[in-house]
Amino acid sequence: MQTLDNRFSLWALAWPIFIEVLLQTMLGTVDTVMVSRISDDAVAVVGFANQLFNALNTLFMTVAGGAGILIAQKLGSKHREDARTIAIMAVTSSTAIGLLLSALLYTQPRAIARMLHLSDELLPLSDTYISYVGGGMFLAAMTAALSTAIRNTGNTRGPMYTGIFVNLLHIALNYALIFGAFGFPKWGLTGVTVSDNVCRFLSSAILLYMFLFSFERRIRWSEFRVFNLKLFKEVLRIGWPLGVNMSCWVFSQLAIYSFLAILGAKELAARTYMNTLESFCFMLGYAFALAVQIQIAHLYGASRTRDAYKAAYRALFIGLALVVANALLLFLLGRHLLGLFTSDSEILSMGVSLLGLNLLLQPGKMLNMALGNALNAVGDTRYIMYTSLASMGLIATGCSYWFGIHWGWGLIAIYACMIADEYARGILSLLRWRERKYLKRAEAAHSCAGTGASFPV
Repeated sequence: MQTLDNRFSLWALAWPIFIEVLLQTMLGTVDTVMVSRISDDAVAVVGFANQLFNALNTLFMTVAGGAGILIAQKLGSKHREDARTIAIMAVTSSTAIGLLLSALLYTQPRAIARMLHLSDELLPLSDTYISYVGGGMFLAAMTAALSTAIRNTGNTRGPMYTGIFVNLLHIALNYALIFGAFGFPKWGLTGVTVSDNVCRFLSSAILLYMFLFSFERRIRWSEFRVFNLKLFKEVLRIGWPLGVNMSCWVFSQLAIYSFLAILGAKELAARTYMNTLESFCFMLGYAFALAVQIQIAHLYGASRTRDAYKAAYRALFIGLALVVANALLLFLLGRHLLGLFTSDSEILSMGVSLLGLNLLLQPGKMLNMALGNALNAVGDTRYIMYTSLASMGLIATGCSYWFGIHWGWGLIAIYACMIADEYARGILSLLRWRERKYLKRAEAAHSCAGTGASFPV
């Protein structure tokens, strides 16, 4: 009777991811609170720049994301050496892409900000933030590839413990360098950039050490030169549609931020504050969605297709209950929480309106995350890419501009278009998962293999 490692149970995978995401969310919240003490303009710049960084992250996450899925699949099918080689290539390739992005962001911050329609009064702040934080992009690329590889071996606790240490340090450094506490210089927004890069360096160093011991054979430094063209093609086969999908989302968000920049700095600040609060709604759901992607990839590699099919719905139902409860709590406490960031009555009014719409947004986002990740896990990434191109291009971006800017309906119309996009992609993913196309193909290919044991939850 076939059994699978308990490390790949849904709960064992999900809770460390949740703790890590919670800490990242809390760090983002503390960052926003601290930066808001500088000015609302500084918050607007940080929110704007982070959307730019998210967009560029997709270039190296194309490799890291595809590699992560394949690592779990290869381990499930007992091809451990292939999984090890894929992980090494993912780290080296992602870091190389990150170095190119760092050079671009460090040397061209003003040109990039103008191209994305950032208002003139925010350009001096954006020069500082984009160049210094963007200059450390290669560290973010390395960290992303390392943590993705480690998680997909079933070790979600390692990145969690690293996140606990680094996030606590980040909060302390931010406080010291923004406000000049503990004898440190008072650097304001520049202090945020220094804190970011110090913590990125430490995170990448810790994860790199952990990565060296993540497989049966220790990874040697000389092996970072390894390159297997056949395996790399497998990574890109899954990864490039995954990268396009991620690019669709972040570029649509970047476009939406540029629309908000057209509306004004207050709309941009309101959306940035809302992003911070909204992240608390879906972090538990996201943890289960990411955990089920790892689990389904491992089950799929082990030819456990029936368990893989059921696992997606289990994660979906758990996630829906959690995000709805969190969204309702946030709506009830929203005005008080927004007051932590700003006292501007206009920004507060816009934020409260968005919190009401957030009750509609979160179930659609959870549906999209859970079923989209399930399809990615079995390699059906092109379908997700096609639906993302259509829905995000037409609904999230096109309709946001048409209704929010052209017709002048503003921030609320833009947010409503984002809700419609989440539900459209979520429903399409649900219909595709119910077809079981890739699962049936795997069943046919492994018709002689037995799949007896149940999977731990």
